[in-house]
Amino acid sequence: MEKKISFEAYVPELAYAYCDHLHKIYKFDFFLSRPRQSRLGDFTVKPGYIPRITVNKNLNPYNFLITYLHEVAHHVVYTQTKSRGRKRVAPHGIEWKTEFEILLIPVMNDKIFPADILEPLLKYSKNPKASTSGDHVLYNSIKRYDDQSLNPNKVALIHLTEGSNFVFHNRQFVKGSLRRTRVLCIDKASQRRYTIPAHALVEAC
Repeated sequence: MEKKISFEAYVPELAYAYCDHLHKIYKFDFFLSRPRQSRLGDFTVKPGYIPRITVNKNLNPYNFLITYLHEVAHHVVYTQTKSRGRKRVAPHGIEWKTEFEILLIPVMNDKIFPADILEPLLKYSKNPKASTSGDHVLYNSIKRYDDQSLNPNKVALIHLTEGSNFVFHNRQFVKGSLRRTRVLCIDKASQRRYTIPAHALVEAC
């Protein structure tokens, strides 16, 4: 399901060394995950185990790098909070926002990111959201670099207009309103409401 990987196949070339350096100095287990609809990456800690970070294997290099640094920021905050004997802090609170911006600084340049991603990324880094899908300009810029051949008939839910019909996990839905990083949708068969990640790939009807 998941396996340890080399960064060389997944992030922009000039970011290889930086990603590897962070992995070594912060000492966490890092794994490549199968594509997940609910998240692009995650950071988990269990008693008696080394902290663990995973990133979805199907992300384009720019999305992979941003997601990786997002999760490393969680690890840094966890380590700092634990060393200071403090209680848990908000997952995407000021501590995480600060560390994420710091981690992004070394890679926010035109040698690593194309201009159409770099400009919105610089703005996003000043007050990052829990997910890049919460920043429509940045999200759309990143998605332009996806390999469309992997999902030729699918589109990110956020790109559909409200009221559109679509298929997700073999069920038909109607798109509703955006709620931060998720979209409120109605199952056409049961008429029940569900929230679906805004970046989920769906098939438009």
